[in-house]
Amino acid sequence: MGGAQLPPQRPVGQPPVAGAVAVNFVPSGGGAADTRQPDVPVKQPPLPPDRAMLHRTEQTRTYPCSACGGQLQFDIASQKLRCPNCGNYSEIEAPRTPVMARDLREAMGELRALQSTTSGPEVTGNHEIKCQSCGGTTSFVGSLTATRCPYCATPIQRDDVHNAPARLPVDGVVPFRIDEKNARSLVEKWVSGRWFAPSEFKKYKRMGSFASVYHAYFTYNADTHTYYQGEQGIEYTETYRDSDGDEQTVTRVRWYPVQGEVANQFVDVPVLANEHTDRERIKTLEPWPVEDATTYSPEYVAGHLARTYDRDAEESLPEARSEMEGEIERTVRRDIGGDQQRIHSLNSTWNSLAYKHVLLPIWLLTVIYMDRPFNVYINGLTGEVSGERPWSKIKIAIAVTLAILVVVAIIVLYMKFGHHSTGHGSTTTVHHHSTHRR
Repeated sequence: MGGAQLPPQRPVGQPPVAGAVAVNFVPSGGGAADTRQPDVPVKQPPLPPDRAMLHRTEQTRTYPCSACGGQLQFDIASQKLRCPNCGNYSEIEAPRTPVMARDLREAMGELRALQSTTSGPEVTGNHEIKCQSCGGTTSFVGSLTATRCPYCATPIQRDDVHNAPARLPVDGVVPFRIDEKNARSLVEKWVSGRWFAPSEFKKYKRMGSFASVYHAYFTYNADTHTYYQGEQGIEYTETYRDSDGDEQTVTRVRWYPVQGEVANQFVDVPVLANEHTDRERIKTLEPWPVEDATTYSPEYVAGHLARTYDRDAEESLPEARSEMEGEIERTVRRDIGGDQQRIHSLNSTWNSLAYKHVLLPIWLLTVIYMDRPFNVYINGLTGEVSGERPWSKIKIAIAVTLAILVVVAIIVLYMKFGHHSTGHGSTTTVHHHSTHRR
């Protein structure tokens, strides 16, 4: 199983160049620089046994309520497990501990060795299981690992994926903070603001699907040193006379050779690890408060949808590395200074490279309009909304027609009252001269 080539590390004993500039990178959110140091790669502590009912034959788990026998689910408002039938609350048993990063090379080496001798669970196609509550058939499509029974709404989780030896374990989760009521309010505001969306699309409450989904992400920490060579450009002006004798001013640039080294530290650069046609749209939901992640427990997923990764930490790395390299280039340009910069060469050494596998929450609205799905995404932590909506040809045509009518009306009014005003002035002037002659 192939993957992306990992960047080389600094050779042991090679010192950094004096005068290096250290820069902390805040991914996709702006604001103040993140001064946290990259996490020390450590092994995650073992989790205590949870209260789930494990169904060995189907390799699934559910969370029965001890009070009424119903099914518990993670309640966003209380951040506890709650039974929707009797209202019974249960505390999350898993400890809330910070998530530490894992060394990427070490983890991927162990994973590849296991994959050469062990086959992992299937996360493509359809995986059908029998619901242990009603006996109906539930399908897990592709990388879906948590869903609800379509017949009795029992929350069901695949128990054969996240703990599989031939797959990377989930390190952490940032539980939903925005509940369904608030999420619907946010999407309602977003949909209402799409003036040229068809009226049918705005009736999404009756025709749309609304779901809470945990998506798989890898976040990356890195410590880099980059040696560069380039030129600094200083602008100056020259004045001369052209062929007509007019004075002209032109801006020119003097170039000076430069070289140096900069240091960058990257913390929690996120990459969506699920195959998705709307990757760019989901990207705009950033930034994610990954620093708030807690050690993963399937209890947080109970009653919500969840997906495991489609691309592992090595396969997802190129996207993060591209983002990091863009920030390194911006750091180099700032270090070169001047009015303009030319970069001739960049030689980066990656002193450390670590990752976290975390689940991040997204509310998803899907509306089928004219046989085509339109998706709207809501960051389940910050409330950021991003989505696509159809355009109403009728509304656009009406708007264009009204705009044309307004323009025509302005022209007609100008021609009528503008010429009348000019004629009145002319008449007044003639009358004045006539009086003067008398």
